[in-house]
Amino acid sequence: MPKSKFSEYQTCGAAFQGALDALDVIGTWAWDGDSDRIQADLFVALLFNVDPEEAELGLPLAAFIAGIHPEDQDRVQTHFRRGGRDGGLYVIEYRVCSADGITRWVLGRGRFLHDHRGRPISGRGIIVDITDVRSGETAAGAVRMAEPHGTEPPLERAADFAMAAQRAICELEDPALKARADALLLDLGRKLAEQEQRLRRSQMN
Repeated sequence: MPKSKFSEYQTCGAAFQGALDALDVIGTWAWDGDSDRIQADLFVALLFNVDPEEAELGLPLAAFIAGIHPEDQDRVQTHFRRGGRDGGLYVIEYRVCSADGITRWVLGRGRFLHDHRGRPISGRGIIVDITDVRSGETAAGAVRMAEPHGTEPPLERAADFAMAAQRAICELEDPALKARADALLLDLGRKLAEQEQRLRRSQMN
């Protein structure tokens, strides 16, 4: 994607929203432990205000951290690093300063893998725009570290399997199958966001 197109997303709110509406999928990212770089799709790039072409090739973690709301940066980076160190799954909500200049709420869900020596080697996850869900709620972001893999609830397991299926289907280059896999991920992401909303409400009562 030409950089001029990225500039259009930054300066024209209609272009940015049109791009998100056209995508209508959950954003995905992949982290490489050796290089400490993240590869992300167009959806994630726009939300974090980074160039989509550079995000597709891989950018340092710091580039994505810079796109997070200043009040949430330390919290998100701490939990990302903790996830990389300890492994397993995490779910976190925070604000991003997107390419159109609007602050949006996102739900991030990721899983990190270690080698046989316990060193973090990779991580993958999804990003869901939950701005509408968070409208009118408090600014305190929720963080939840999930149970060990064997005891995860069905929704968490379903999201894991859907992510794996979506990655495999992308390799098939079958647009119809990919659309179905994307739609499933989108539905699961929304369910995860609703689950986090219910959890917050129960904690406030």
